[in-house]
Amino acid sequence: MPSRLLLIDDDTRLTAMLSDYLSNAGFEISVAGSLAMARTVLASGAFDLLVLDLMLGDGDGLDFCRELRAHGHTRRLPILMLSARGEPMDRILGLELGADDYLAKPFEPRELQARIKALLRRVEPQAAEDDVLRFGRLEIDLAERVARIDGKSCDFTSHQFDLLVVLAQSPGRVMSRDQIMDALKGHPLDAFDRSIDVHISRIRALIEDDPKNPRRVLTVRGAGYLFARKQDADTAS
Repeated sequence: MPSRLLLIDDDTRLTAMLSDYLSNAGFEISVAGSLAMARTVLASGAFDLLVLDLMLGDGDGLDFCRELRAHGHTRRLPILMLSARGEPMDRILGLELGADDYLAKPFEPRELQARIKALLRRVEPQAAEDDVLRFGRLEIDLAERVARIDGKSCDFTSHQFDLLVVLAQSPGRVMSRDQIMDALKGHPLDAFDRSIDVHISRIRALIEDDPKNPRRVLTVRGAGYLFARKQDADTAS
C-alpha cells in the first residue's frame, strides 16, 4: 500500500507541483488549502504523514501542530513543517510544539521526498526488535515504540522516541551531537542549530521528575549528552 500524505498549504502552484512529483514517486497525495479543509480531510481518513505550511490564510501552522498533538488520533502522526520565513525561532517553536522535521522554502522537491521517506522509515514497525529497555521506573518498548514511566505512556513524537532510544542503547556513554546525528540515520539535522537540544528538552519534560535537574538524560558540558545507567534511588539498573 502506498503511503498516504496530506499536504496543507494555500500555495496552489506549489501543491500542484508537489502532488505530481510525490505521486510519481509512489505516494498517495491529498491536498488541503486551508486549516479548515485540513480538519475535514483528517476527520475523513487516516494518513501516514502530514506536510504542514507554517502560515495559512485561516490560521497558524504552529497552533495547528499543537492542536494535532492534543488529540489521540493525530498525536503520533509524523509532521513535516514548511516555512518561507526560515527563522531559527520558527524552527525551534515548531519542534517544541511537536513537529518531527522542518524545511525552509524554497526547497528542492527531491529533498522534501528524502525527508518524507526518512520520517516514514522511522515509524515503520520493527518486527525483529521486541526488547524492552528498563531503567528503574522508565521502560522503553522498542517493538511498540513507546516509553513509559511507572507504566504511563510518554507522549513523544517519532523522532523524539528514536533520539531517546539512541541514548538509552548506550547508557553511561557520552554522545556528541555528531554521534547522535550519525545514529539517527536518514533524519536531517544541522549540527550548528539547536534542534537536538530542543528535542532533549521535550524528552526531559516527559521522563524526568525535575526536568531542570535531570537524572536520566544528562548534559556533559562541551561534550554532549549522557544517558545515566542508574536513574532511580531504588534501582541498580
